[in-house]
Amino acid sequence: MHPVIIKIGPLTIHTYGVLIAAGFLLGLALAVRQAKKQAIPPDKIIDLGFYMLLAAIIGSRFFFVLINAESYLKNSLAILKIWEGGLVFYGGVIFAVPTAIWYIKKQGLDLWNTADIFAPSLAISHAIGRLGCLSAGCCHGKPAEGLPWAITFFDPECLAPTEIPLHPTQLYESAGEFLNFLILITLRRHQSFKGQIFWAYLLLYSVIRFIVEFFRGDEARGFLFGNISVSQGISVLMFIGAIAGLVIFRKTNKKSQA
Repeated sequence: MHPVIIKIGPLTIHTYGVLIAAGFLLGLALAVRQAKKQAIPPDKIIDLGFYMLLAAIIGSRFFFVLINAESYLKNSLAILKIWEGGLVFYGGVIFAVPTAIWYIKKQGLDLWNTADIFAPSLAISHAIGRLGCLSAGCCHGKPAEGLPWAITFFDPECLAPTEIPLHPTQLYESAGEFLNFLILITLRRHQSFKGQIFWAYLLLYSVIRFIVEFFRGDEARGFLFGNISVSQGISVLMFIGAIAGLVIFRKTNKKSQA
């Protein structure tokens, strides 16, 4: 697609970085708006958002570099070039979750209520971020010759194979996350217990990611066995955990109201 928006001398503005930032700011704005409705200090939500962002960037880049260690051993400085793409979502989650729990506890916020506030924001931020992946060519799909909606990359700076029709996996996941966002904000109006929106987010995303992985073509992702990728394995665990969370929290809520 278009990995670079503008380049003037040494100044290069990458589309990927711009869209990641746009997704984060929109998600944070929505979280702040919801927090205000619940009389939660906006500054605490903003600070939490930035702590989570920093942890997510470190974690997602760490896992990407780990998976592609051989390439980065040859060019270690490239590890810092996150604006060109190359982040693993689940790696970001693994780092961001404990960071968020630490900050929430430190500030005396309610853990599950805060998680519910941020869940729709995570979905919309991820949806926009995947458009950044499309622009950079990372997280690309398998060859899809003859597929009417296949996309072909031509820019030599993109990370995807050029001049080959590919499954638009970035758009698949982005569309899935936009749908996830719409479902979550609708569910918010009918929420019956704390944690419901957060667990629903994990449930929906795990399904989206598991399906999209079948069409991914970046082979350096890592596989557990056969065509089942590491991300799909994590998706299965996340799905089971989300189902368990919804069942347990619903039962706990009913008992507390009895």
